[in-house]
Amino acid sequence: MIAFIGSVFSPYYHWSGRRDPEEHIAFNVALYGPQGHAWAMTERGKTRLNRDKHSLAIGNSSFRYDGSGFVISFNEIFLPWPGQRLLPKRMRGEIRLAPDFLGALAYGLDPDGFHTWQPVAPNGRVTVACDALPDGGWTGTGYHDMNNGARPLETDFSGWDWARGNTGDGRTVILYDSVLADGTNSRFGLVCGRDGAIADFDPPPRKLLKRGFWGVGGGIACDGGPTPVLKSALEDTPFYRRSLVETMIAGDPVEMMHETLDCRRLANPVVRLMLPFRMPRRA
Repeated sequence: MIAFIGSVFSPYYHWSGRRDPEEHIAFNVALYGPQGHAWAMTERGKTRLNRDKHSLAIGNSSFRYDGSGFVISFNEIFLPWPGQRLLPKRMRGEIRLAPDFLGALAYGLDPDGFHTWQPVAPNGRVTVACDALPDGGWTGTGYHDMNNGARPLETDFSGWDWARGNTGDGRTVILYDSVLADGTNSRFGLVCGRDGAIADFDPPPRKLLKRGFWGVGGGIACDGGPTPVLKSALEDTPFYRRSLVETMIAGDPVEMMHETLDCRRLANPVVRLMLPFRMPRRA
């Protein structure tokens, strides 16, 4: 789940000249499972936005902090999915994340400080409840982070890889590997213990992953000997990929949620014209 204010991927926000971020908001919900995938990302205007210190509501969906954890209530129209669903379908559900601890540090992603990232809850327990899911939902490990930006991503980055996963002893490993617009690299890794201790480390060298259907590449840090394994392709688009990847970090096998963003592809006018099919606007 991603809540956007001034959606970085919105073609409508781009075409408007990025004048008013609150006019381009969206609640993106993506669910994956062996029985099928579900995707919703409807853009709305500022009349459908309500927020305060502890909560954010966009349309019929909301995100709030209740003092002990995060509660997400979603009520969205999910788009047709080839081979699974011919028509749009409304789905409702609730996601609860009980964090092991809250992270207060924000990290700069570019030298000039236009873009920051904060791992708010690097690790925790998540419970998903939705009647449309098998057995009504599931439980597992969860994560919450936050990005802020003062300029378009494609202005300052060519692209990046991000990944997050858990080691066998419950620690969280997070990787950021970005290529700035001038071609220089910026990469770092974090290890987060369940007790709240966060330590940075130099990730091992990046190894390439097989390109997706649309030709988007990507890679992930991996120890010298092994080869990372792409276990499941969750999203494969002309500018973005989301996958489950198994890699090796400091001798530990780690299954990671992995994302590749190609900002040059995102800035392509043809790609922007394709986006309304996945991101309809209802303002």
